Amino acid sequence: MYGLVNEAVRNLVITNAGEDTWNQIRTKAGVEVESFSRMDQYPDDLTYRLVGAASEVLGAPADAIMEQFGEFWIRYTGREGYGHLFDIAGNSFRDFLFNLDALHTRVGDNFKDLRPPSFKCEDVNEQTIRMHYLTERPGLCPMVLGLLRGLADHFETEVFVEHPVCSRTGGEHCEFLLTMPHANR
Repeated sequence: MYGLVNEAVRNLVITNAGEDTWNQIRTKAGVEVESFSRMDQYPDDLTYRLVGAASEVLGAPADAIMEQFGEFWIRYTGREGYGHLFDIAGNSFRDFLFNLDALHTRVGDNFKDLRPPSFKCEDVNEQTIRMHYLTERPGLCPMVLGLLRGLADHFETEVFVEHPVCSRTGGEHCEFLLTMPHANR
């Protein structure tokens, strides 16, 4: 994963638990660097180790940490100079979701060898979207739940999320049902 992701993990921990806690997590994960270069690639295993170490040090389930990270990611990327991408991808929660793959394609212009997930969306009805989440990286669906919460907050949209199909429990990929009770296209 790119350093931008790991630097966001670092920022989340420091913001919520302090520099000393970050150093404990970094040490437990066997990560020698204190911060990450945003544009450099790091092994995916490093990020997974950071989450595992954060789970141990903070005494919280890894899934909860990933959900919190997903929500934090939306605010973090906006603050770190990527906020304009929200405007490019759509001016509503629904439009943004339907344009996620195009957004990742555009981001790929700046991040060499980017291997983003794919989000295929389809309308179930006027208020519900089925989102198929496909990725080569296992176990990140809790992060997607947090991302969805962060996006709903960003777009000031009430959303109820169900996760009826999960790759961690035998599904070919994850599926999310997103219901927006006040949606009007």
